[in-house]
Amino acid sequence: MRESRQWSKLDNAAKIFPPTSGRRDTKVFRFSCELYEQVDPELLQSALDRTLTQFPLYKSILKKGLFWYYFETSALRPVVREEDSPPCGPMYSADRKNLLFEVTYFQRRINLEVYHALADGTGALHFLRTLVFYYLCKKHGIPQSGAAIDYDASQAQKQRDSFYAYYSKGKMPRPPKTQKAYRLRGERYSEYRIGVIEGRMSAGRVLEEARSHGATLSEYLAAVLIVSIHEGMTVAEAERPVVLTVPVNLRRFFPSVSARNFFGVINVGYAFAGRDAGFEAVLASVKASFQEQLEPGLVRERMNRLGALEHNFAAKLVPLVLKDLVLKAANRLVQQEITASFSNVGRVQMPEEVARHIRLFDILCSTGRLQTCLCSYGDDLMVSFTSPFLNTDPQRAFFRFLTGLGIPVEITASLPGEEEEVPHEELS
Repeated sequence: MRESRQWSKLDNAAKIFPPTSGRRDTKVFRFSCELYEQVDPELLQSALDRTLTQFPLYKSILKKGLFWYYFETSALRPVVREEDSPPCGPMYSADRKNLLFEVTYFQRRINLEVYHALADGTGALHFLRTLVFYYLCKKHGIPQSGAAIDYDASQAQKQRDSFYAYYSKGKMPRPPKTQKAYRLRGERYSEYRIGVIEGRMSAGRVLEEARSHGATLSEYLAAVLIVSIHEGMTVAEAERPVVLTVPVNLRRFFPSVSARNFFGVINVGYAFAGRDAGFEAVLASVKASFQEQLEPGLVRERMNRLGALEHNFAAKLVPLVLKDLVLKAANRLVQQEITASFSNVGRVQMPEEVARHIRLFDILCSTGRLQTCLCSYGDDLMVSFTSPFLNTDPQRAFFRFLTGLGIPVEITASLPGEEEEVPHEELS
């Protein structure tokens, strides 16, 4: 008797990823948790098996229908393995039936890599936190009756498509006009690989600096990144603005605990041509842009605008092959409006019973351009750059800006063909 398989539609944000994934940008991101001890692979496998019972969507494969992509449940069992390949490698292929995530380990580090169609950073972090919690409870004999992860959503809530749940039909104002942004160019790593440069610093110290300027951590570091990119631009290149695309966690605006994608994006930038190029001027502009675009009414409006096409009856009847062509073309146009990406996942918290066994968390993403990701755990703020370009001047300028303020930064550089840890002075 053939086993019955369940299926579910992709959420609104996920639909863009299958047609735009490729070797240049795999649409895969990695969360890592570094412990104070070596990882036990057998216990990690046991913890993964248990975690999957809490997140059944992760047992799905991605398939193509006549009109839409969809998830289908699978009997495939993910097997924990030692890390043996570069980060954020290809995970989805239309020619393969495979799971859309994997768990690896290396010495003291546990890695979770996820294809973006499956979940966003917040959803994947819930999975990793649960996995690490179960692992450390098993490893150290911690009774789970007295400790728990602060994420107790039901399976239905975890699998909920919040875009669909909170979409409201209405007249959609036209999107604001945009212009082409400055785009980083140069020699790329071979074989579509990416270079990784990570900086570890005091979250409290950076936050103190941000607050002294009346800014949030995201506003402050986004401004630092913009001026760092501008530092390497010619006068002619500065005719175009430096624009960062910034994911926004929609769970901040709607009562959702979904473990799937539920995010929007805003673009934050600065046009240097004929304007004050100083940091204070850039920060003031960035703060105003964040505050304006994160007004709840505008957030809802942007979400509804993106959902309108999905709810359009005529669009539903367009074959998938044509939808893919349209999405690819739209994506190419959007890329012309972006210089780099900036994503702050925020503060990671773990139950105190297991917290003392964890050194830090970090996150990095595949990318076809410069990508900056940050998260904090305790007082450790991790800022991770991924880039396909050999030139690392923007990353160097970013960390040099912070060390110039007296903030110590511990740098780890992992570049194709080499892997080393160097103190920040050597990157000055």
